[in-house]
Amino acid sequence: MSAVACIGAGTVGRAWAVVFARAGYDVRLYDAIDGEVARTAIPGARRTLELLWENGLLTEDIDTVVSRISAAGSIAEAVADVIFVQESVREDVAVKRDVFAEIAAHAPADAVLASSTSAIPGSDFLGHFAHPERALVVHPVNPPSLIPLVELCVTQWTAPETVAKARALMTEAGMRPIVLKKEIDGFILNRLQFTLVAEALHLVGEGYCTPEDIDAVLTDGLALRWASIGPFEVAHLNAPDGFQGFIDRLGPMMRRMGEAARTDYDWTPEQIASAHAELAERVPIDSIAERQAWRDRQILALRQLKQKQ
Repeated sequence: MSAVACIGAGTVGRAWAVVFARAGYDVRLYDAIDGEVARTAIPGARRTLELLWENGLLTEDIDTVVSRISAAGSIAEAVADVIFVQESVREDVAVKRDVFAEIAAHAPADAVLASSTSAIPGSDFLGHFAHPERALVVHPVNPPSLIPLVELCVTQWTAPETVAKARALMTEAGMRPIVLKKEIDGFILNRLQFTLVAEALHLVGEGYCTPEDIDAVLTDGLALRWASIGPFEVAHLNAPDGFQGFIDRLGPMMRRMGEAARTDYDWTPEQIASAHAELAERVPIDSIAERQAWRDRQILALRQLKQKQ
């Protein structure tokens, strides 16, 4: 198959390399830190592929997939003759501007140029090079090698055919793309996630419950529904006459709670320290890596269950 480039070989970049290599693409992986790809990224990609293999989510042997990932000596070398570029460098507008200027100067004119930025609007750094119509944000959930959702977000310059190409490639690679109709800070997932976390900090900070209680509400409550259906369908199924009936009955309460929510809650350093202490007792700092591995196995087990359904 065709080649793709991954610029930045950190946690997100190497996860993208797994996504593309697993889908059959030759992946050219570049990082500004000399030797980072061979020393850290490719071994990390192999560990992820081993996890996927153990959970029945890899259709080829590990060595075959790993062999598709190679280290590039420069951005120019990485992007030559590729059909798609995924940038995953640090969240700094100036850095991203410089990186994309170099990508655009050397990538084929018809290649899609994508950024993994978590919150920076693409228009802040994707419009200063030739033919910005080929660029957009393709925001993953970390790590994209395990979680399929991606958010495609256009800038004012992005061409419709660029979105179509990105969406088709992501779908073919086993991802689940959604398309934002216009730019907004944080895109969709982070706005929902951070809004919930902010209200959680308010509830804990004002003494309504503990961080452990909040986590239980999600894992043993909301997430059991949300793992299969989202909040709109949850509401639709929670009323005998569907979403309209749900809003007719509960809309006033929703508005009242929304007005009372404190997503702008002014938490204190002491409150954060207290929450950290409780979490560190539950998951000690020196066991975070072990807990992350457990989390990843849980994610894959849930994906297997959803596939069987």
